[in-house]
Amino acid sequence: MASIELLNEETIDKIAAGEVVERPASIVKELVENAIDANATSITVEIKDGGISFIRITDNGNGIRKDEVKKAFFRHATSKLRSVSDLETLKSLGFRGEALSSIAAVSQVEMMTKTADELIGTRYVIEGAIEKEFSEIGIPGGTTIIVRNIFFNTPARRKFLKSSQTEAGYISDICEHLALSSPHIAFKFISAGQLKFNTSGDGDLKEVIYRIYGKEIASQLVPISRDSKDISISGYLGKPVINRSTRNFEKFFVNKRFIKSNLLSNSAELGYKQYLMQHKFPFFVLDININTASLDVNVHPTKMEVKFNNEEFIADFIETSIESALRVNEMIPDVLLEEEKKKQEEKSRIKGPEPFETARILAEQISSEVKTEVRPENISYEVLTESKPAKLIGFSEEEEEKKPSNVIKAHDVVYATNPIQMNLFDDKLISQEALSKYKIIGQLFGTYWLFTYDDKLLIMDQHAAHEKIKYESIIKRLKTSEVNRQQLDPPIILTLAGNERSTLDRFAESFNAIGYEYEDFGGGEIAIRTVPLDLYGLNEKEVFMEVLDELVELGSTRAVPEVFNDRIATMACKAAVKGNTEMTVEGVEALLKELMTLENPYNCPHGRPTVITMSKYELDKKFKRIV
Repeated sequence: MASIELLNEETIDKIAAGEVVERPASIVKELVENAIDANATSITVEIKDGGISFIRITDNGNGIRKDEVKKAFFRHATSKLRSVSDLETLKSLGFRGEALSSIAAVSQVEMMTKTADELIGTRYVIEGAIEKEFSEIGIPGGTTIIVRNIFFNTPARRKFLKSSQTEAGYISDICEHLALSSPHIAFKFISAGQLKFNTSGDGDLKEVIYRIYGKEIASQLVPISRDSKDISISGYLGKPVINRSTRNFEKFFVNKRFIKSNLLSNSAELGYKQYLMQHKFPFFVLDININTASLDVNVHPTKMEVKFNNEEFIADFIETSIESALRVNEMIPDVLLEEEKKKQEEKSRIKGPEPFETARILAEQISSEVKTEVRPENISYEVLTESKPAKLIGFSEEEEEKKPSNVIKAHDVVYATNPIQMNLFDDKLISQEALSKYKIIGQLFGTYWLFTYDDKLLIMDQHAAHEKIKYESIIKRLKTSEVNRQQLDPPIILTLAGNERSTLDRFAESFNAIGYEYEDFGGGEIAIRTVPLDLYGLNEKEVFMEVLDELVELGSTRAVPEVFNDRIATMACKAAVKGNTEMTVEGVEALLKELMTLENPYNCPHGRPTVITMSKYELDKKFKRIV
């Protein structure tokens, strides 16, 4: 076992990073990395209040000799390197010797440690860098460190901490990363008295993924393994079917150290390129081993960034390795008969629809009976003359050749001019009187509806219009606390990672306000019991996870209502009628009527126009009626 020594000034000057304890998560990271470096095979992390008031980390590693305990808290005291040249062959996670001194300077620390060859252990208490106690204690081999009341002596820094749920989420992320990087170590993470996850330490990475991310993801993994000179890659790739909306599930470990790298992310995504849609990102856990002389880990205080000597080679190696691993596996999603059987069983358990569902089903049946297909013979035409246009009904094939040359068929309308968005307020269209002047022509390309109002041709995007109505409906219920929920039977069971769960808890009131109800289901799982009525019948699980993913990605950089309103826009988009979908005339009349009741009917929540217009004057110019 290496002894602890103070580094010389030359080495300190070259590696010092001015490391400070930013939050409880940075304490957990440094102390667990020390435990890993001390050859621990079992590590337990326990926190309370998001680690702000209490952190306890216990390991069965080498321990620290009694005569070196105090020295371990000196700045730049480390057992992991002796000179700056050792950085070229560094294999340990820690190396600067700053962690314990930085932690002790801003918190109350208690260490209990014992080496294998000592008969009795040592207890050392230090608060705000001031020694309080140094005594003997009977404990098993290894080290336990308790950190209490972070920033108790620097309240100006303490006020910048987030809520306990948010801080707990950061710690959960750290623990998950460390467990994934070291499947040979049995990890246990406990938060507020609840076991969040534990791993067996049998060296099986897939088992760790199962413990953290659940059965659904663990069952959709593709193994990857490839060796080359100075670099090797191993781990698991998620099949494209489990793609996500953010990069949060791209996990890179370089020489067992979790890192973030645009170079590696871009390379991995290129390997997945032919399998994923735009703005979708893969799931993977990759363990990359590189010759230590080929990279620099002394880049950032958090040690989460590295520099590579041969970036082009590494990028190509990652991309081609992933592409090859995916290519040899069939990427067609499986449809299991068991799933179909389960769906039938679930249907049989439902006695009958709820009252409002009965009304909806009846309405759909009536609508289907009276539905009129949008065909040329059902479309009205307008004769474009200088006098008031005369309305004509659709022509038969024989009459088609005889129709006036100045009659335009709805599906032949050419509007490749420069259409302008209509100012509906100036024309006072938000009124029942205005609606009575609308004349619906028909549907174009299964997406756009054409209608006239006085001397204007209006073109409405049915998806954008319906999306805006859905959005305003949900926002209104949020403001008035009118919640419409749909009970789910059976509930949706989800396995959430630590940061996902902390984000969900932080936005719990907002989720509940629009109709979501969920409860703990053991471990890292939740059961969603109800969903917003507007989203019932969609892929409720996918919508929920997309909203949660985006909230995790945004973090707490913006106000909660602003962030959640943006996500509601996403939900409204999912619930709205899509393009290339036929609608009845009655349906579009109802849609138009609802749209005109909104305060701002001009744009969908994403900013796209719902209606554009062309005047009779513009059409006359295009047909050379006006020179």
